[in-house]
Amino acid sequence: MLLRVGAQLLLPLLMVLSVYLLVRGHNHPGGGFIGGLVASAAIALHLFAVDIRSARGVLRADPRTLLGAGLLIALVAAVMGPLAGGAVFEGLWLDVNLPVVGKTHIGTPLLFDIGVYLVVIGAVLTMALTLAEVEG
Repeated sequence: MLLRVGAQLLLPLLMVLSVYLLVRGHNHPGGGFIGGLVASAAIALHLFAVDIRSARGVLRADPRTLLGAGLLIALVAAVMGPLAGGAVFEGLWLDVNLPVVGKTHIGTPLLFDIGVYLVVIGAVLTMALTLAEVEG
């Protein structure tokens, strides 16, 4: 009971932290890998506290689909440089005026980090859910 209540309280907080680490990562320490690990840990904690069906409901997608989508997004970030006349993985930046944040720079490093984020979530949760199904 204590684990279930704790997991329900921690899940949203850990997911917000994971997105913060993801977005912060292209300019400071953090990024897609650590953000993906935090998100995976949050969902795995929910898996251990509740059950497999509920964890899959939190995830809302098959982890293998997330893994594939992340690889595709990272590939797109890699080839945007050559398509723009530069090198592979060359950073391309766009100035965007966001409602809450204001003027900010968004670029291919963030796109690549989003791909890594999804790959890490997909890989870790594929393993965790598969192991949980075998055990159960």
